[in-house]
Amino acid sequence: MKANAYVVRDNIDTDQIIPAEYLTLVPTIPDEYEKLGSYAMAGLPPANYPQPFVESGALKTRFPVIIAGRNFGCGSSREHAPIALGAAGVQAVVAESYARIFFRNCVATGELLPFETPERLLDLVQTGDEVELDLEAETLRIGARTIQLKPLGEARPVIEAGGIFNFARQSGMIGQAGGA
Repeated sequence: MKANAYVVRDNIDTDQIIPAEYLTLVPTIPDEYEKLGSYAMAGLPPANYPQPFVESGALKTRFPVIIAGRNFGCGSSREHAPIALGAAGVQAVVAESYARIFFRNCVATGELLPFETPERLLDLVQTGDEVELDLEAETLRIGARTIQLKPLGEARPVIEAGGIFNFARQSGMIGQAGGA
């Protein structure tokens, strides 16, 4: 997948990913899910991030890949953080490291793929640059460089199923919704 990347630094917390004032939106209600995406990354300080992640009046971002530094998703345990990013159209985040609860929420909700990179990418790419994410090979190409990402392993089928509940239903661990 070739995509324009949005680049953020270290310690991007869940308040920056989705400010608390938008947590009243209910992700299971389609209109509110869509609206939640329009507020993704709204807590980033404009002085540090002059390019808005989602343009004013838009519901989706034009950046389906986020490149981040260390400790992405730190802060509170809000499940809304990966949901807001997924609602905005993010397909993957490539970060040096994640807060454990954010990573678990990515798996539980199935909203996006949280890849880890073994090297610091922030000096190689800027917001708006095109990157190529090979989901099968789990690699990221920036210009002529190809970086092998850490494998998602057993988490990947859960994410691709649409989260833990969908995975459990599809694998027969729990019954289908509305059925026996």
